[in-house]
Amino acid sequence: MKQAKIAAIDVDAQCTFTPLCPDELPVPEGDTIGSALNQQAALADLRILTKDAHPTNAVWVVDDPADMFQSLPHKNADLTWVKHAVPGTKGFETIDGLPPVTDYDYVVWKGIEPDLHPYGACFHDIEEKLSTGLIEWLHSQAVETVIVGGLATDYCVKTTAIQLKKRGRFDVIVNLAACRGIDPSTVSSACDEMVAVGIRLVDSQIALSCLLPR
Repeated sequence: MKQAKIAAIDVDAQCTFTPLCPDELPVPEGDTIGSALNQQAALADLRILTKDAHPTNAVWVVDDPADMFQSLPHKNADLTWVKHAVPGTKGFETIDGLPPVTDYDYVVWKGIEPDLHPYGACFHDIEEKLSTGLIEWLHSQAVETVIVGGLATDYCVKTTAIQLKKRGRFDVIVNLAACRGIDPSTVSSACDEMVAVGIRLVDSQIALSCLLPR
């Protein structure tokens, strides 16, 4: 029997979600979480990276930020967003301080198709029919506990954590010290949603260490 392992996930820790890219989706202090992500990874056996990778012709793209958050008639692209995380641009790059992509144990690129805009890392589509293989790979590696950090708390972090808990049946810990959110009100509701399904939230490295299996 394989020994149970711990995995750490860096969710969309990309420049597109930081003040470094003010015309995309800048999350306040989004560029400051590199150290906390590295600290949580030091407590894990495996490290995963997820990255938004969106085409310029996506059906959800709008030019004006004022037009964001409008509902769309697509099954797997539910809201409008400004263009962001386009491969080859600054926004697509990971924030400073993180390892090269090739140093991670598993990488998920999200939203490559123009009519798909998933938030979670476990499925390519919002309907959760097309697996990215992440859940299956974690099970194959005997992972039982997953630490989640990244951007943004109220969207991709929340959805990834809930997918891991509900669909993967992992013990999921969200490290809020390694997260930043878009809006305090939606961060609060996201935390409530995560706790409601049994996800544990911590706000410091010390608290995280205390929750991990010894």
